[in-house]
Amino acid sequence: MKLLDGIRVLDLTNVLSGPFSTLHLALCGADVVKVENPKGGDLARKLGNVPEYNQKLLGTSFLAQNANKKSITLNLKADEAKNIFRELVKTADVVVENFRPGVMDRLGLGYDDLAKINPKIIYCAISGFGQEGPDSLKPAYDQIIQGLSGVMSVNGDERLNPLRAGFPLCDTVGGLNAAFAIMAALYYREHTGEGQMIDIALLDSIMPLMGWIAANLLIGGKEPVLMGNDNFTAAPSGTFLTQDGYINIAANKQEQWHAVTEIIGAPELKTDPRFDERDTRKKNRKELTPIIEAKLKMKPTSFWVEEFNNNSVPAGAILNLPDALNSEQVQFRNTLETVEKEGIGSLKLFNLTAKFSKTPGTLDSPPPDLSEHTLEILSELGKSKEEIDDLRSKGII
Repeated sequence: MKLLDGIRVLDLTNVLSGPFSTLHLALCGADVVKVENPKGGDLARKLGNVPEYNQKLLGTSFLAQNANKKSITLNLKADEAKNIFRELVKTADVVVENFRPGVMDRLGLGYDDLAKINPKIIYCAISGFGQEGPDSLKPAYDQIIQGLSGVMSVNGDERLNPLRAGFPLCDTVGGLNAAFAIMAALYYREHTGEGQMIDIALLDSIMPLMGWIAANLLIGGKEPVLMGNDNFTAAPSGTFLTQDGYINIAANKQEQWHAVTEIIGAPELKTDPRFDERDTRKKNRKELTPIIEAKLKMKPTSFWVEEFNNNSVPAGAILNLPDALNSEQVQFRNTLETVEKEGIGSLKLFNLTAKFSKTPGTLDSPPPDLSEHTLEILSELGKSKEEIDDLRSKGII
């Protein structure tokens, strides 16, 4: 048995936040049916750095987020398509969409409409700012939310700020928040038999991730200081130069600081009044860092990583993406698995990273071609071949 055996999810989402959410449900075993428009489907099908795949409507951006899913096409502006969708809702447990607020209501397919058809339905709406509020109708992409949330303002240093995260942080966190909320709502429904509406905003989702920094402001009254690769909680804690590159060191405890001084051959720093106490070290980090780096530049990163870790000081090399994806630990954890996709070949995709002892996530099928499962799903609803051909001729599917 899989974690979400028997759960059907109707996924009307596009691009990243929604598909990332439903991907996690699919990896947990849910039957996720992507409901896409007949003219091109999910926009991510055309996004990626391989033009050939984009032309096949299998862009790398789409392939990354849509394994284990089925695809059906419906032109939801047409009444016949709306009726088919309503029939699907009767068979479903969850509906997920990331249109602008009000779109589904105008189609007659909002939560209130669908709850009349299936009172147990869990309806999750993902948007930039939420379903209500002064900004709710504004368009939003990840970088817009990074800017409005304060994330960009706390990245970088005095030379490079504001600075966005190097990947769509807000979209992915919003997707995870939605997946968490859907699982919680399924648990509630298991005990009460009641479905409900879930309103996920990307802006809401990202801000709690800055909890420590926000607490320093909200409780401690201190605004963030631009620190680049330094960690504001301790010193030495951050990125340092070595003989052949860089190393991350996080000596966040006093005993770890003492170990650092011994490892680099500078035990006198323990009793130096500038560095002997945690908060004093933090104030004097600009004096401390050059002293430490002068020692670290004598040997390569790999030497220091081993020395620090062997003495219980957290440290690590700063890997480029290829090396990170191919590291021994990542391979051992099966973070990436391979699935075959006709017309493309072997795809390395991320599996569920939560490791369940009894119900592990599995990568069972590649991302679907557009409308790959339309015939299968409509047949399940009792549609004949003639009816399906008629729908296709009308552009409904």
